[in-house]
Amino acid sequence: MEHRRFGRTGHDSSVLVYGAASLGEVSQQVAYDSIAEARAADINHFDTAASYGHAEEVMGPVIAPIRADIFLATKTGMRSEGEAWAEINRSLELLQTDHVDLLQVHAVCDMTMLDEVFAPGGPMPAFERAREEGMTRFIGITGHTEAAPSTHAEALRRFDFDSVLTPLNWLLYQDPKFADDITELFELATSRDVGIRTIKAVMRRPWGEDKRTYATWYVPFDEQQLTTAAISWVLNKFPQVTGIATAGETRLLNQAITAEANRISVEEAEGVLSGVRDYQSIFQPA
Repeated sequence: MEHRRFGRTGHDSSVLVYGAASLGEVSQQVAYDSIAEARAADINHFDTAASYGHAEEVMGPVIAPIRADIFLATKTGMRSEGEAWAEINRSLELLQTDHVDLLQVHAVCDMTMLDEVFAPGGPMPAFERAREEGMTRFIGITGHTEAAPSTHAEALRRFDFDSVLTPLNWLLYQDPKFADDITELFELATSRDVGIRTIKAVMRRPWGEDKRTYATWYVPFDEQQLTTAAISWVLNKFPQVTGIATAGETRLLNQAITAEANRISVEEAEGVLSGVRDYQSIFQPA
């Protein structure tokens, strides 16, 4: 698997980042098997969150023996210093580690949310304390929606974050404003050596009234041709992107691994994706 430098962290990261939202409701055995599958494919970057069901709990026993071999990231969405501090400590306990490599302010999706993060009594002092006390090496920010890229660019102007995790796929990029916003974010992040990861590469459309057949909160691409096109497009068009978070469904991990190993050109990927008739954003218009 290709590896790329994860900004100033210096981590030589696999271009697929294990999205541990997939472990939110699975058994301990499924967690063991899925993480083993990821490691066998040379995935060395794992991203989880306190809000991902019991993901941190089932990850703990699996991660402990391989902790020195992986880059481990988690998140808290708490918006007060006290709540964030408590959740950070709980995450470390569940993950059976004394530190994570990256601690992220979770789900900062628009300017109102960003203002909450930096308000008096907000969570940022807890993140800085965690770094000072060796509970994390780096601090990042994440978010969803079409407004996330512009929000994350503003976040970088307010605080020296080490990484951003923001949505990106072919469909979102067809919106000129989104394309301009993601370009601005990537230029700013690159100039500051901030690590860039993306989410929602294999997003197809909202579930709507359909029966949910996967753990993902969107209908994902689940055909190899489409998954390959979606992952190829992001990784080949944007070399500044260190990695893509895999879909929140263990049964789709192998498709992502296969896609990365058999990437197609940006032009080929665009040809495939432009032919998907039910392709639509899962977010409300920004």
